[in-house]
Amino acid sequence: MSSPLFVLATIIAKPNHARQVSDAIQLVLAPSRQEEGCYRYDLLQDNSNDHRFVIQEQWQNKAALNAHMQTAHFKALVESIAPLANIDVAELNLLA
Repeated sequence: MSSPLFVLATIIAKPNHARQVSDAIQLVLAPSRQEEGCYRYDLLQDNSNDHRFVIQEQWQNKAALNAHMQTAHFKALVESIAPLANIDVAELNLLA
């Protein structure tokens, strides 16, 4: 059995685009949470920078994450926010 995979996607909206980026992310929350292998899919906003968002994800394994990245809602999200934000994604394994 493979161990869970965690993802932290940090998204920093460009000036004047925070609301648009936030709205786009919120559209994928429900369908992502319904995907097989999704344990957690939460949207966080930085308290000191309203243009900085973090999507905190937990997946059953890498295969579940890969399947997520092939969904229409995920592809639409990336396409819609890519010109409006800087995106950094980290995949992490649980150590303890």
